[in-house]
Amino acid sequence: MKAIHLVIHGRVQGVFFRKYTFDKANDLGLKGMVRNLPNGDVEIIAEGREEVLKEFVDWCYKGSPASKVSSVDMKYIVYSGHKAFSIEK
Repeated sequence: MKAIHLVIHGRVQGVFFRKYTFDKANDLGLKGMVRNLPNGDVEIIAEGREEVLKEFVDWCYKGSPASKVSSVDMKYIVYSGHKAFSIEK
């Protein structure tokens, strides 16, 4: 299992990005969390199989129907064994 940390830049708050991310992560069987950052970006930690994480990252470049993703920062992090995928405030 692998873990990634993502920061999504663009118009990604107020467009249901977190809800769509939650649904996509659960559809793919990923664990982790998504939350809004004070600067308008969205932060995601996702854990799962590497090939599934790649599919998830590809999805993050599109996001929710109303979002406008300008860039995605990604790095691999230490796997911590999240039990579920959650939306954090």
